[in-house]
Amino acid sequence: MEKQYVLYNPHAGNGRGEENAHALENIVVDTQLVFCDMTKIESYSEFFASLSDGESIIICGGDGTLNRFVNDTKDVELPSPIYYFPAGSGNDFANDLGKKTTDKPFPIDQYLKDLPTVYVNGMERLFINGIGYGLDGYCCEVGDKIRQTSKKPVNYTAIAIKALLFTYKRSTATVTVDGVTKKYKGAWIASSMNGRFYGGGMMLAPEQDRLNGERTLSFATLYRAEKLKTLMIFPSIFKGEHVKNKKYFETVNGHDITVSFEHPTALQIDGETVLGVTEYRVLSSKLAREKVSEKV
Repeated sequence: MEKQYVLYNPHAGNGRGEENAHALENIVVDTQLVFCDMTKIESYSEFFASLSDGESIIICGGDGTLNRFVNDTKDVELPSPIYYFPAGSGNDFANDLGKKTTDKPFPIDQYLKDLPTVYVNGMERLFINGIGYGLDGYCCEVGDKIRQTSKKPVNYTAIAIKALLFTYKRSTATVTVDGVTKKYKGAWIASSMNGRFYGGGMMLAPEQDRLNGERTLSFATLYRAEKLKTLMIFPSIFKGEHVKNKKYFETVNGHDITVSFEHPTALQIDGETVLGVTEYRVLSSKLAREKVSEKV
């Protein structure tokens, strides 16, 4: 009988990662499933080396789980095939690929290669979906605080609406894309996208293709609009129709994107929060490789 190792993140899906992983027992048949808590794997090199011919891996979790996996295995040769079973709270990666949480695990090898890199607050991390900076990062900050005191699912839409109307302080975003600099006054969002979705279903960059030949990224910003106008535009982001509001929304494609704000603001990387950010930079896989080669 074929054997598959299920790497699950116990923190995924609002702390139901292990429970969600065992749902595979009713989906994957005629296969021996071995469940492994990925947070306890100390060496992926040794783990992969222990696999026998014909054995494969299923990653089970959400976007944060995938982010953790690609960064923990950054310098390790990955076995093939690697499958994915979405079991997070947002599942934007799966949504981008048109997959549902009820689907069987699907191969994702091609999506784990040539990923972009973000440099922020002294950190260097690969990312799967996108970098949220501004209102979206602030919402993740608030969501993290709520999660510390409650086990109920976090309603990011409700957080965003409240923040938009009352608590979030906008900034002027200074953005440089492939050497061209522009300022966006009153920026609500100043994000860089590898996929179309982030934030649990918001199609911020509907034209972005994560497998495009040049591996370019999309810088996307919502700016200038006052609170009530932004509140009217906000629901359209979930369908990608906000791009029609060209007066308030702009997308720029490129390989090298630097974004700075006038005051520190939270940022999110595939849903994981980074606090007190005044500037971040993202490089496409093409430029990131060139940067590494310059150091050698």
